[in-house]
Amino acid sequence: MDIETRIRLGAFISVFAAMALWEVLAPRRPLTLGRFWRWPNNLGVAVLNAMLLRVVLPAAAVAIAAAGEAEHWGLFNNLPAALNSHLPRAAIISLVILSSVILLDLVIYLQHVMFHAVPALWRVHRMHHADLDFDVTTGARFHPLEIVISMVIKIAAVAAIGAPPQAVIIFEVVLNATSMFNHSNVRLPLAADRRLRWLTVTPDMHRVHHSIIRAETNSNFGFNLSWWDRALGTYRPQPERGHLGMTIGLDQFRAPAELRLDRMLLQPWRGVAGAYPLGRE
Repeated sequence: MDIETRIRLGAFISVFAAMALWEVLAPRRPLTLGRFWRWPNNLGVAVLNAMLLRVVLPAAAVAIAAAGEAEHWGLFNNLPAALNSHLPRAAIISLVILSSVILLDLVIYLQHVMFHAVPALWRVHRMHHADLDFDVTTGARFHPLEIVISMVIKIAAVAAIGAPPQAVIIFEVVLNATSMFNHSNVRLPLAADRRLRWLTVTPDMHRVHHSIIRAETNSNFGFNLSWWDRALGTYRPQPERGHLGMTIGLDQFRAPAELRLDRMLLQPWRGVAGAYPLGRE
């Protein structure tokens, strides 16, 4: 097992365990179906995706970042020579890593909007939204096709930005950790939530995105930084019916049997795209 895999796996297990315990000790909402039916299927998707990436695109983003450094691809691999030569090298490297992580987060925000805007991509993404509850396992529930498409977009972004390998590893770890955090069914003090969401996406902020109401589904697209939703007009502070009164999921696939792994994997090819994609009025 390479060091990148060990770092990512260790971070995943640690954050998952912490959020699962928090959900037990201080849940935000009562679960409608509970864990014993949903968790094996949601985590089954996560295991399938991890196996798929190891076979199809093993360490691809980090490998592209390393190749970019060697071949001088992308913005940041051509920028340092143009910087003031008196700047400390450590300062330049730190600035490039931080800027790369921020730009990759913007790419993921725009990708998320695209998956809601294009009906064919929405068919793939809607499996994530079809969960009937909202907890830490929802943050790992993505269709394998979406994972592959996302990785291809990420590889292109890494090459264009010229992100260093360290930035890619940091971004992947932070993205996975924040996805589990902001999908968790945890209760935060309201004052802490208000302060945190000026920087990062909180569970209460992202839960709005999983509402059955179309206008709320098409809001709060951020996974890590909350800036993009605020700056680009997609921010919605609270659900119309409140966090305890809102309905999670979509108007399709509402039978508990739809939470089975086999039925989840077939969802992109079942039924119509519906009215959820952006621009469908």
